[in-house]
Amino acid sequence: MKIALIGDVHANLPALEAVLAHAHQQGVEAIWNSGDFLGYGAFPDEVVVRLRAEGALSIIGNYDLKVLKFPKQKEKWGKSKHPQKYLAFQWAYEHLSKENRKYLRSLPEEIRLEVGGKNILLTHGSPASNEEALTPDTPDERLRELAAIKADVIICGHSHQAFARQVDGTWFINPGSVGRPDDGDPRTAYAILQIGPDLFQVEHFRLKYDVDRAVKAIRENGLPEAFAQMVLQGYDLDRVLGSNCEI
Repeated sequence: MKIALIGDVHANLPALEAVLAHAHQQGVEAIWNSGDFLGYGAFPDEVVVRLRAEGALSIIGNYDLKVLKFPKQKEKWGKSKHPQKYLAFQWAYEHLSKENRKYLRSLPEEIRLEVGGKNILLTHGSPASNEEALTPDTPDERLRELAAIKADVIICGHSHQAFARQVDGTWFINPGSVGRPDDGDPRTAYAILQIGPDLFQVEHFRLKYDVDRAVKAIRENGLPEAFAQMVLQGYDLDRVLGSNCEI
């Protein structure tokens, strides 16, 4: 089975469209999405619509959960969060249809599968927390602790850093971020997993896409210029603002 692994689209429809087009050219049979449909980009509802239309197997990410909590948390967050981060949550919530809010609420935080004789866990952060960022530099000792859940393959997102590592027989795979890379490379990222009884192969891709369209939509919707710079520079908001503001 050939599977496109995607995650952290963060409302960047042009990046998602480029990934899906490339994945279909490679002959993928399924799309697995590790969450965070929403945030900072100008196309929250369109991204959800497109992934639903693709029949993607999706889980909900930590950012998506926060957006859905916005109405109940807005007074508290108005005092505690950086103004531009508050605006990102508010704008994403207000630009989601009621149907797609309901759809996102229906998604699980993780999914277990069996493919090609392997037990697979699809999660957003780690098996321990949807906000734990696993990276190429996460110590083997920590990965061994997480591997105690007895999965052959753990597919994650959240850190926006692509890698594939095997520790004590368990593979950890992060496809990188489709819509909001944080490594200074603005190209979109995803991976293809090929899996079968005698086959296990992971290939990561970085693709150019229509960055200008993504930036233009951010500006035309009156969103902060920092959101456009995130797309242009390939860095997170803290780096763009030159500060360390609370998430």
